[in-house]
Amino acid sequence: MKTDIEIAQEASLLPIPEIAARLGIREEDLEPYGRTKAKLDVNALKDLPRKAKLILVTAINPTPAGEGKTTTSVGLADALNRMGKRVALCLREPSLGPVFGIKGGAAGGGYAQVVPMEEINLHFTGDFHAIGAANNLLAAMLDNHIQQGNALDIDVRRITWKRCVDMNDRQLRNIVCGLGGKANGVPREDGFDITVASEIMAVLCLATSLTDLKARLGRMVVGYTRSGTPVTAHGLKAEGAMAALLKDAIKPNLVQTLEHTPALIHGGPFANIAHGCNSIMATDAGLKLGDYVVTEAGFGADLGAEKFLDIKCRAGGFAPSAVVMVATVRALKHHGGAAKAELNQENLEALEKGLPNLLQHVENITQVYGLPCVVAINAFPTDTAAELKLVEDKCRELGVHVALSEVWARGGEGGLALAEEVIRLCGQPSQFRFCYDAADSIEDKLNAIATKVYHADGVDLTPNARKQLKELKDLGYGELPICMAKTQYSFSDDPALLGAPRGFRITVRNLKVSAGAGFLVALTGDIMTMPGLPKVPAAEKIDIDENGVISGLF
Repeated sequence: MKTDIEIAQEASLLPIPEIAARLGIREEDLEPYGRTKAKLDVNALKDLPRKAKLILVTAINPTPAGEGKTTTSVGLADALNRMGKRVALCLREPSLGPVFGIKGGAAGGGYAQVVPMEEINLHFTGDFHAIGAANNLLAAMLDNHIQQGNALDIDVRRITWKRCVDMNDRQLRNIVCGLGGKANGVPREDGFDITVASEIMAVLCLATSLTDLKARLGRMVVGYTRSGTPVTAHGLKAEGAMAALLKDAIKPNLVQTLEHTPALIHGGPFANIAHGCNSIMATDAGLKLGDYVVTEAGFGADLGAEKFLDIKCRAGGFAPSAVVMVATVRALKHHGGAAKAELNQENLEALEKGLPNLLQHVENITQVYGLPCVVAINAFPTDTAAELKLVEDKCRELGVHVALSEVWARGGEGGLALAEEVIRLCGQPSQFRFCYDAADSIEDKLNAIATKVYHADGVDLTPNARKQLKELKDLGYGELPICMAKTQYSFSDDPALLGAPRGFRITVRNLKVSAGAGFLVALTGDIMTMPGLPKVPAAEKIDIDENGVISGLF
């Protein structure tokens, strides 16, 4: 059996102007990065209306068995393309952290991939490096301001801005910097985030123009004065230089699928520690150029879809027409207690125990957000007819259709049944609504997410978080949406609680403002903004030969 990278390397790619032409993009509006990648000048689209149907692809809580959300997104776009629809696929860019860690890349799999796969997964067009440079420029200017006399009276004990690197490096979570004497800075505790957790990543993905980007950068809070006043990037006169570093990174990237469907890949915040969606500018471009836009949100629907709907759609004025909920029989059996080594064996008892995870996600989409939903079962050869029938029967009880997706093995052809159901759903009237009103109190918004989406009994704030809540409200940040930083593995804040748990509460231990992005971040459980590498990193299997051919990437 061929590996994903072998399939991608055997593909015949079209020149990027030909892909652009499929969306009506003129060659003069492209900035080529080689033969098969380009940046899109969205200024050429500013007067065009949005006309496409927006389709969100999300999933159950992830498991070691795998779900295939990106693969399903790519295959669905290819299926719609095969049906003669003008399609724009809008995805996030991969982070080097998971590429070299445990998750691998984010270009799809099998015969449903975006290409060039190696370049997309490794550096791509340099967007993440630009974000890291802008983030660390601000950190350097902050420490330099303190070193040069601290005219803003910044409290070095209340600096909230961290440096970042696009790598899983636990050694950098907590550091002491500024050592070595007076000429080398002011000693203080600090730390690093992974680049995808930087607020600049969120700002880039939620900005609607270069002007909006610069304004958002200026609003970012980097710390507090000794009197408790927020210190912003604008106060440090840093936003102009940061925006200059990001002038190319803000432009969406255009590539193609194996079946030459246009794909706009731009931005990449994680959904467990950030808001988990690709950029507003890429999605907006797709809506203006296509008949259908297929996009995905990170991790499970309790994280990625919730933030896509409550944060991105609110900020961008988007209203999805349909939602695809991806699951595998194997993953559902894992949620039902089956051991990983036994997932290939028929086990209707474990499957029935695990199905509530899928059904709760589906019910959230249809009842909390008022959106039509189809369940896409990402097919494995080990799935039995009895298992597939059980999933279909349980979903039908909720009035939701199930479509078997075979895009990994068959590309767009394997997604035609799913595409037909998606088109049908897109023809239904939308009753889209948010989970909460932005004007609600911070505590009410936290409770709305916890009770309506997670099905928790409520939210508990630590004394520190309660103190932060009062301060944020007093500073005028109370009407911002909420970005929950929570484990992706469970509806709860405990990764060991699989399925659809009940009788638990969510503990918020830290609240901070991302004023540039325009949301409040609530950290729960043991979630960290700098992951670490696993015992056996994926990097150990990645290699390159004397001809420059990469192997081991997945």
